[in-house]
Formats: sequence, C-alpha cells, structure tokens
Amino acid sequence: MTSARSFALHTLAHATLLTVTALSAHAQDQKLERVEITGSSIKRVDAETALPVQVIKREDIAKAGVTTAAELLKNISAATANLGDGASITDNTGGQRGFNGANLRGIGVSSTLVLLNGRRLANFASPGDAAGVDLNSIPAGAIQRVEVLKDGASAIYGTDAIGGVINFITRQDYQGLDVSGSYFGTQEGGAGKKTFTLSGGVGEVARDGYNVFATLDVQRLDALRSTQRKFIQERPLAQTVPYYLSSRPFPGNIRLSGTAATRTAQLAAINAAGYTINGKGYTQRTINLFAPGCNPPASVYAPTQIGAEACGYDYMADTEIYPEAEKTSFLTRGVLDVGGGHQLFAEALLARAQTTYVQSPNPTTLSGVTWAAVNPFLPKPVNDTRTFEVRFRATELGNRTNEVTSDARRVVVGAKGTLFGDWDYTAGASYAQNQVKDRYTDGYFKFNELLQAVKDGKVNPFGASPAAGQALIQSLRIDDVARKGEGATSGLDFKITGTLAQLDGGDLGVALGAELRRETQKFTPSALLVGNNIGGDRDSSGTSPALVATSYGRNIASTYAELNAPVTKTLEIQAALRADHYEKVGSSVNPKLGLRYQPARDVVLRASAGTGFRAPSFSELYRPTSYGTSPAFLYDKVYDAFDQYPTQKVSNPNLKPEKSRQFSSGVAFEPVKDSTVSLDYWRISKTNVISDLSGKIILENAARYAAYIQRDPVDGYPTLILKKENQGGLKTSGVDVDARWRSAASEAGRLGLNFSGTYVIDYKRQFGPAEPYLETAGRFLQDQVIQRWRHRLSADWDVGPLALTLGNSYFSRYIDDSYLPDTAPRKVKAYSLWDTSGSYKFSKQFSVRAGVQNLLNTAPPFSNQSYYFLSTFDPTYTDPRGRSYYVSLNYQLR
Repeated sequence: MTSARSFALHTLAHATLLTVTALSAHAQDQKLERVEITGSSIKRVDAETALPVQVIKREDIAKAGVTTAAELLKNISAATANLGDGASITDNTGGQRGFNGANLRGIGVSSTLVLLNGRRLANFASPGDAAGVDLNSIPAGAIQRVEVLKDGASAIYGTDAIGGVINFITRQDYQGLDVSGSYFGTQEGGAGKKTFTLSGGVGEVARDGYNVFATLDVQRLDALRSTQRKFIQERPLAQTVPYYLSSRPFPGNIRLSGTAATRTAQLAAINAAGYTINGKGYTQRTINLFAPGCNPPASVYAPTQIGAEACGYDYMADTEIYPEAEKTSFLTRGVLDVGGGHQLFAEALLARAQTTYVQSPNPTTLSGVTWAAVNPFLPKPVNDTRTFEVRFRATELGNRTNEVTSDARRVVVGAKGTLFGDWDYTAGASYAQNQVKDRYTDGYFKFNELLQAVKDGKVNPFGASPAAGQALIQSLRIDDVARKGEGATSGLDFKITGTLAQLDGGDLGVALGAELRRETQKFTPSALLVGNNIGGDRDSSGTSPALVATSYGRNIASTYAELNAPVTKTLEIQAALRADHYEKVGSSVNPKLGLRYQPARDVVLRASAGTGFRAPSFSELYRPTSYGTSPAFLYDKVYDAFDQYPTQKVSNPNLKPEKSRQFSSGVAFEPVKDSTVSLDYWRISKTNVISDLSGKIILENAARYAAYIQRDPVDGYPTLILKKENQGGLKTSGVDVDARWRSAASEAGRLGLNFSGTYVIDYKRQFGPAEPYLETAGRFLQDQVIQRWRHRLSADWDVGPLALTLGNSYFSRYIDDSYLPDTAPRKVKAYSLWDTSGSYKFSKQFSVRAGVQNLLNTAPPFSNQSYYFLSTFDPTYTDPRGRSYYVSLNYQLR
C-alpha cells in the first residue's frame, strides 16, 4: 500500500507538471535544428522528445575536471551505487576486480546499457555478480558528448536497459590536430594522475568525400594507501567500529580445542609455563600470548570485541584505498562517401586497463599446530602435546596484491545512406571482445605448504621467521594468473527510417530494425586455483567440487519497429515494439508508448510507458562456485561473534528472466529567455529480481534462511551460501529536475547556470516472493545506499579568453548500516563536494585549464557499512582523495 508520504509526493509531482505550463507564456522563439537523439531512431526537429535525455557535452566534462568515464558518473544524478575502483577493491562481485560499471537508478549494473556510438560493447569478461561494460574500455579522450536516456527498457537498443541507456558518442567528422595533457595531484599525497591525449583527423565528408579520425588516450594513476589519509587515521576500527576488527592479527591468536576438558588442560599447561594476561592466568578459548601489547597500529588490543585475552587486527591500517592503474585506449573512425547518397564507415577500438589492487595481508587459519612447533618462537615454552589452531595475518608473505588486466577490442564496419528517394538506412557488422586476467602477484601463497612449514616449526606465525624460514616463505609465494576470462559479442544490425505519410503535425516517421547477436563467455582457472591450494582463495572445507574451465555461448535475435506520429501541430505519439529471442532462455515482446504535447512553443509535456526484459547472464546461470570470506565483519547470533565468515558464491541454471514495467511523465519549458527547465517523474518495477541474499540478511534471520548456512558440527561456526535466485520484486520512483540558463553576451561576459538533480520517492526491495517489501530509500541495505536526493550544480562565467566554473556535487544524508545488535539507527551525514576550475585561451590554438577538486577538503562521512572491505566510509559514492589540484594544457591545429 502506498504510504501517505509517497502519495503526497506523487500528487505533488503530477500537480507540478500541470502547473508549470502556465509559467512560460512569454518565452522567446527558438531556432530548431534536425537532430537524432538517443532513445529514438527517427530524426526530428526538436531535441525535447517524449523520453527524458540528459546531454553532457565535452566542455562540461572538461570543466568538471574528470578524465574517465567512471569519474563522469558521479556527475549524473540518476546514477547511484556505481561500481568504481573503491568498491572494486572489495571484490564483493566475486572475481571481478578491475570492473568499473554504471548503475542508473540503483537497480543494478546489469540493468544499465552502455553504448559507444549507439552500438554495444562486450561485457567485462571475468564472471561475477555484475554483467556490464567496463567503463575503462571507453576512450575518454575521444568523447564528444554523453547522452543519458533516463527512461528505462529501451525498445530501440535493448529491453535489458531497465535502468536506462548511457551512450558515449565520439567526435565525428573531425579535422585537425588536438594535443592535450594534464597533471593531477592531491594535497595529502597519493592518487596522483597524469594524462595524455593525441587526436587527429583529416578530410571533410561534404567537401572531400571522406574523413579519418583517431584518438590515443593514455592515463597513469597512482595508488593511495590508507596511511596517507588523515580521516582514515582518525577512525581506527578499535574506537569506531570495533566489531569489524579481525580475529586474525600478527602475532597470531591461538584458538584452543572446542572440547571443554581438552581446553582446560591446554590452559593449565599455558599458565604453568608462566604466562599471564593483565596479572591473571589465561582462561578463554581464543588467546594471544603477546597481548595486551599486540603489535600496533594494525594489531591492537580490543578486549570487548575480540576477547580480553586476544588481539584484534585493524585491516584499514594496512591497505590501499585507491588502486594504481595504467589505462591506454586507441580509437579510429573513418567515413567514405561512395556517391549516390551512400557512405561506408569503419570504427576500431583498442583499450587496455591494468589495475593493481593491494589489500591487507591474508587472514589465515592453520589447524593441527603443536606447541613443539611454535615453542622456539614464544617467550616461554609450553609443555603440552595437544594441537590447536592459529589464526594470523600472513604478514611475512606480503599484502594481497592483484594485477588485473582488462583488454577490450571492437571493430565496426557498415554503410549508411538513402534508399527509395527519402528512406535512410544504416547497416553494420560488429565484433567486440573483452579479455581479463587476474594475476596474483603478492600476498597469496601455497596453503598446504605453509601449513606444513608452520607445523614443522620453520615459519613463525607470531613474528619474524628465522633466515631459513624466510627463504622458505619466498618459495611459497604465488605469482599466478589465477583467473582468465574472455567474452565476446558479435552482431549484424540493419535499420531503415523514413516517412509513411503526412499528418496534420508533419511527417509520420517510421523506423524498422533487426539485430542478430552472438554472446560468448569463457572462464579458465589456473592449476593452483583448481587444486584449491591458494591461500586467500580456496574452499576451506576442501569438500566442494573442484573448479573447472567453462565456455558458454548463445544467439540473440531481435526486431523492432518505431513510429513517430505528429497527430497535430501540438500532439505527437511515439510508439515502439521490440521482440527478442534469447537462445536457452526464451522470447519476449515489449512495447513502448510515448506522448509529447506542446501547447505552446516554449512548453513540452511528455509521458511514456513500457516494459522490459533482462535475460540472466552467463555468470548468474553457470559461474563455477567461488570461495572467500565476507568482505567485512558480520554478527552471528548463534555463534555469538563478529567475524569474516566463509562464503560460497553459487550460480543457478534455473533462473528466470527479470521483467519490468516503466512509466514516466514530465514537462520541459523555457521560463525566461535562454533557459530550459525540465521536471520528470519516473517509476520502475521489476519482478523476478536476480540476486543473492547478503550475509547480513542471512545471519539476522538465521532460522528463516537456515538453508543458506552450513555450520560446523562442533561449534556452529557458519559458512554462508550466497546463491543466485529470483528473489522477488523491486519498486522505485522519483523525480528528475534539470535546469539551464545562459545570460546574454555583454562586455561583462556571459553567465551560465546548470543544475541536474534526482529525488527518490521510494525504493522498495523484496528478498523473496513471500517476503514483505522493505523501504530502502534513504538507507543502506544489502549492498548499497540510495540517497533521497542527489544533484550536480555548476555556475560558469565566460569573459573574453577567460572562463571560470564553480561546481557542487551533493548527496543527502541517510540511515546507516548498523551491525551492533539492539542499537538505534544512526545517520550518515550529507556529502557535499565543491570544485572550481578556470581556463584561459591564449590563442585559437593554445589554452590552459587549472582547477581544484574537493575545494573544502571534505572527508567522506563516517559510515558503519560492512558490505565493502573498505570500512568507516562508503566507497561507492565518496572520494577519499581529498583536496586535489590539476592543470591541463591543450593545443589545437585546424
């Protein structure tokens, strides 16, 4: 049932749409141009269509100081909980480090369609929780503009675009030479960046009959360690979220026998050896013979959480929060006019992103260790023959380091022109491929051999090992490409557009199109991964089936038709119908209907409705089971402890497709000269949502979800089964606001204001067909936060060769993700970042831009969230780099 609050907001949104039409009676005439906008295949004479589209131009991107497609997403208010580098460090997507993905409306990376010049790219190849285009493969230096279709389930591009479409459009018909470079540095150090872009083009199609354009974009990004940020140092886990401390420190904790009688005898032997803690003998099961000193700042004494006789580990004191990366992309595009109204075109893309992720040393558990083996490393020997478990950080083996290389390739060839007098056609063939290699370069080790080395007394789990042990440790280090993924999308497409008849309002336009695609995905684990012998990436039980190489493919056939009917001078109907057939999944037919009403030259009212369909990805259907631990710390009532519990990520070949319904209505108008304002209400509902339950939800409802928990028969220690399922539904709605104004040119210059904001009315999740819907707007739940309000505001002033910009990105406060039992919810503060930049054009050829990001040096607000490895803040929307400075130089020769 709709709440009174939501009903009021719905009513307000619709009432506003009707009211604003009265505000624009005195607007000025506009010169209209014939354009084609993302969301429709039919060219028209007005950019305001029945569907809401946000256009971000090249100069807007430069003014914001962003240099990558992933950074750009933070300035799109409709995008939330994107998968960026900070979240990717966590690898909570299951084997997909290195993946940067877009997430419109917060309904999933897999439900956001990313295009390059209107055509698909290959998805990130490494199998995991998300299926989408890696934004690292988008050539940032070649982007001319970005068009964001905020209305979901595109009947033109693919009904899997439930959240919407982001179309990156590169330069077209460019001539001349363009050289630019930039340097980006942070006030506190780390996370620096250098970029270089070289672009060139020759030929003008209209004059010379051809054009060839190419762009080379190179970026180098430096790592950022947690020790380099004051706000991290001011939030030690022991004082802020002590329940996230790990029970695997260095020196290691000793976990005694689960049998009471045996444990009592072990404690007696320890105390007889002369060990005391705070002046008393040891009495508990988990102990550390080096407590309370431990080994700060990472290994700390936290008696209320880990135990009064043990040490805890603050992993945030020894990790990177921003990765080192090298990104190189090359794009070339050519057009040849062959006469008779026909052109041939070709496009090629090569991109490589190599990202290095560094986390704290591996949390390791070794069973069956004897006192005889570790006595040489203890202050006092313990005389006992019983075995125990050592839980420690494998510090001597280094920080866990993954080098992820993502290679993207794409070739498009085709033709376009005119047939039958005035019918335009476009035909193309494309092949796109993505290859991912996840290489373990440090911190991972041969587990069985390390276990034996500790049992043999050669390696010290409590401190520095002797020289012989150090040499042995070196031999156990792994440098292994543990995971290889390869995915490809090949396709043929054809589209024809033209006029069927003349209506009172103009041409009755029609577009007909068809597409054939072939999708493939391969996964190849290394021999060490198959052998379950990589410390830090293994099934700790050793009982599950071994990983195997997989290879899957499917054919997809689609047809669509679009009709644009200007019934009168003021009323226009846009209708589309798309039919898709996914091999091994099924077929679906999805309609789209849009209305555009223009009661005055300066007012456009619009509405649209449609349905969507997303087939399960290969990973969701067939991905081999992957093993790990919960990224941060969960509380289990049965085991009565916080811990990083073991997890198993499981695919499901019986998944059904997701289905959706979308609706939007809005208005665009010109309240004063040289201004535009738009207000759009949107609503999306999904059924058969494909997801797994988070470990937190499973453990908070342990009785209800007992099937997702495997418990140790001795002590009840849980292993969490995270299985892909059609969980239930999702319902979300909101309002987008967009406003732009430019003053008239004068001697004092020209002032411009730009505003884009999104208010989320509701966001309701259902975690199972029989479960109730939970309102999650304005709170962190499961794996993300959907803020009620987000906006981007900027003010520009141009006077002669000087241009200045002041911008603000804002994220409203929300309810935190609290893991403490029986505690009241807390609020995460609003997050507001200011940036400024200025450019000076010394000549037609040479210009300089300089700027400051995070002008006020605002730290990410504190958060309890535990879904991501990086704790005390949320890495999905915040920027830990702090105040940063950049300068860029640009030289153009035309």
